[in-house]
Parts: sequence; C-alpha cells; structure tokens
Amino acid sequence: MEDFDYKSFQAKALEQLKAGKPLLGKDGAFAPLLENLLNAALEGEMDVHMDEEERLSGNRRNGYNRKQVQTSLGEVTVHTPRDRDSRFEPEFIKKRERILAEGVADRIIGLYALGNSTREISDWMEENLGNRVSADTISAITDRVLPELQSWRTRPLDSVYPIVWMDAIHYKVMDDKNRPVTRAIYNVLGVDRNGHKDLLGMYISRSEGANFWLSVLTDLQTRGVRDILIASVDNLTGFSDAINSVIPETIVQSCIVHQVRNSLKYVASKYQKVFMKDLKPVYQAVSKEQAEVELDNLELNWGEQYPLVIKSWRDNWHKLSAYFQYTDAIRRLIYTTNTVEGYHRQIRKVTKNKGVFTNNTALEKLVYLVYLAYRNIRKKWTMPLKDWGQTAQQLAILFPDRFKLFD
Repeated sequence: MEDFDYKSFQAKALEQLKAGKPLLGKDGAFAPLLENLLNAALEGEMDVHMDEEERLSGNRRNGYNRKQVQTSLGEVTVHTPRDRDSRFEPEFIKKRERILAEGVADRIIGLYALGNSTREISDWMEENLGNRVSADTISAITDRVLPELQSWRTRPLDSVYPIVWMDAIHYKVMDDKNRPVTRAIYNVLGVDRNGHKDLLGMYISRSEGANFWLSVLTDLQTRGVRDILIASVDNLTGFSDAINSVIPETIVQSCIVHQVRNSLKYVASKYQKVFMKDLKPVYQAVSKEQAEVELDNLELNWGEQYPLVIKSWRDNWHKLSAYFQYTDAIRRLIYTTNTVEGYHRQIRKVTKNKGVFTNNTALEKLVYLVYLAYRNIRKKWTMPLKDWGQTAQQLAILFPDRFKLFD
C-alpha cells in the first residue's frame, strides 16, 4: 500500500476551493483522505487482533482483500487485512460491507421511498458517488427497514382516539389464473387527544367483509385501543357491525362524498346537474330533521326514475346522518374521509408507476414501499389539526365519561 501524499491532497483541495468545486462526492479531494484513514483504521484493528496469543498459535498476516466502499464522500478503495486462520473480523468496515456511511444508506432508502426504481437509484449513485450499485445491494439496504416495519405494525397504541378515518387504496394483482383482480390496502388514520394525526395500521384485504374488519378491530384492540369516539369510513360493507362488536359505543359516520359519488354512477349524465341541485340540501342541511325533509323531497322528485339511489340513502341513513348531532367543527372532520384521502394522494405519487402486481407476494412488498413513503409523510405531521383546541373541548363536553382534556 502506498503512503498518502498530503501535499497533493492539499494542492487539489485548494484548487477545488478556488474553482468553487465541491470537496465531497465523486471527484472531491476529500475522498483520497478518507480512503487513507479507513485503511489506517483497518491496519490498526489488525495490529490489535494479531497480539502475542495469536502469533503463538501460529496465526500470521496473509495479505489483503481489496474492495470498493460507498461513503458520503464518494467511492473509496479499502484493503482489508487478512490472517491465515481467517479469525480477523474487522469492526470498522465489516466483511462484505459495501456501504459505510449511514447517510448513503439513508439516501438510498429515501430514494426508494419516493418511488424510484433500482435503476434510477443506481444512476443517482453513479452520478454522485462514482459507481453503480447493484439491485441486490439496494435491496439489502432497503431491507434494513423491515424490522422497523414489523415493530411499527405491532407497536402499542393510545387507549382512546377521538376520531379515526378508514379508507382504501386499490391495486391490480394477477390471480392464480393470471387474471387481474382488485386488492385493497386499507389504512386506519387516527387523531390522538392532542390533535396529531397518526397512521394506526395498514391491512391488505383479499376478501372484504365482516370477518376482515373484525380482524382489523381486534388488532387495534390487542395493541391497546379501548375506545374510538367517532369512526369515519368509506361505506365499507361490514365495518360498522365489526367496530360496534368490539367497541359498541363508537359512532360510525359513512362518508358523504363516497355516497354522493356512488349515487351519481346510476344517474344519467344529462340529469346529474339537476339531481345534485336536489341532493345537496339533504347533506348540507343544518339539522337532521331538515335533512330528512329534503330527503323526502328528493324521493318525490327522483324516486320513480332512480329508486335504487333513493333506497341506498334510506338504508344507510343512520350512518350517513350521524354527523348532524355535532358542531360544525366536528362535522367538517367526520362527514368525509378526506383526511385519509389526502394521505392517499401522497402515497399514490410514490406507487402510481408500479402498474399491475404479479401476485399477492408482490402486493405484500408494496406495503413495505408504502411504509417507506409514510415515514417521509409523517415528518410533516408535527402540528395538531386546525382549531383542535376548540374541537377537543367540544368532544370533552359531548363525551364526558370517555374523553377528558386532562387526566
């Protein structure tokens, strides 16, 4: 191994500084200095390892293994000392370790979380660190988050959540007969007593129904949830029954926006504008009593032409009208699942180019990608919901035995 030329390093660093070029990265002056320091550290470790006891046992130095290592200052070449008995285990740069800097690994994870392909990440590595990284290496780095994901999915939750929203993102997956079928990742987004949002869990649904939703609620309960005051859901079949079987006192509010969308599917396009003119007074009414009068008027005007639409509103009215019993501040939060849909819009930016998944295992891997994206999104959830102080006081008055501002 050659000695490090400090004069050349100083000259190159000074030249780059004068030219306004970065000292870090692919061609930066600092990379050779770091390379020298790393190799010196490995030599020091070998000196410690090769103590008198090792030498007396007959062990000896046995040359070097050369490898390229990615660091935040660029790619460097390190020479790991070997011993004849292969007992030397370096700690500073471990065997088979190709990424030294946590910053580099975190950057790769961050790029993956933003939806970049392994090829795009390799391109970034080549541009910034001077060397491409294989798909296997990138996979190994991103897999470091898997234990964190598992820990997150089983972490303890608060005992009480004032409001919880549930909604789904749908994806196409190839079934056993190589036909595309729809699968859903359902997300449970809650707001804690301090008004901060948090994703409580994500669940893959293969056969949506009462049993699936019961398993979701059971999971939340196992992790510590004892009470949910209000649940805003996207008209999911079986969810109302499932949540009330676990937490009987929870008020379930079906999403008005979803109900309106579903209604318009059955209304001819040429009638949709006038139909909406009659429908809006129903869900925009100031009271439940007024809303029911407007629903009667809607049926009077459209019942013969669209009986199934009116029947859907009638059959689900107890869930659609729950929000009328609350103040405007609470109504705005629960009449729609918009809060969780906003989160989904950010997730779709990451997953929009993933296309059809080849099988359910591929969809499981998508959960991992979604979690990485969630790690980035939650960094912005530092402030409580708007006007939460006033909303919390109203909830404390409405649910005095179940929700307290202070313990």
